[in-house]
Amino acid sequence: MSRLRGKVALIIGAGRDNMGQEIARRFAAEGARVVLAGRNVAQISRLAEEVEGAYFPCDITCKSELAALTAHVLAWGGALDIAVNSVGWGLSKGFLETTEDDLEKITSLQFKGPFLFFQAVIEVMRDGGSIIQIGSATTQAVIENYAAYIGTKAGIDHVLRCVANEFGSRGIRANSISPGLTETPMTVEALATPGVRECFVGRYPLGRIGTKADIAAAAVWLASDECFMTGENLQINGGLLLRGNPTRADLGAAVAKALAATASA
Repeated sequence: MSRLRGKVALIIGAGRDNMGQEIARRFAAEGARVVLAGRNVAQISRLAEEVEGAYFPCDITCKSELAALTAHVLAWGGALDIAVNSVGWGLSKGFLETTEDDLEKITSLQFKGPFLFFQAVIEVMRDGGSIIQIGSATTQAVIENYAAYIGTKAGIDHVLRCVANEFGSRGIRANSISPGLTETPMTVEALATPGVRECFVGRYPLGRIGTKADIAAAAVWLASDECFMTGENLQINGGLLLRGNPTRADLGAAVAKALAATASA
């Protein structure tokens, strides 16, 4: 497996057992030299050791730290070919309950931060590079209580289209991946609730929810020289957009049914 051999890949936001970590492992298995970045030094240092790569602390919302990060990447790897942003915050609040502080935090993390990240990597990326943003199927298959999350994810997807248009002449591709419900630490609690998994699975024509491996496989293709695509959003979610996410009423009914079945067993 050597689809990324000779390439240097930067992944920011590779948290505990999340999509970013799985992408890092797949990239390394495909021959890439991998650099991990983020605020949790303990996590990224362990992963860097596992994939025989490097790590550098960085806050995606800080422009000076991003500049230092890309300088470190060049010093370590000599180039930057692939840049992946997997930073995210699954803020779940009703529309009227979402505070100004919530908006400032999520906008900084999921709009300002990625915007600055794209600027920083394009400054140093050699021609023919690939930028990958982890988006969300919720930007098209709306789910309740996620307005701020959905808005920032959708906004940065459109920024990425502008990046693709402006820097395509340099051979730089810019694409996003939109998972649906995926088994990660962020979703463990929800999926453990009786009836929730079954309710979601019924919305996926391919008959299961997504895995981190599904997302990593898509990222490998986007990062490879086989990819002749830019400015697009890959829907890696088993056909969710054909049916849409369940409503709160759907979930409530599914949970009540599962609990009733358990009680009568």
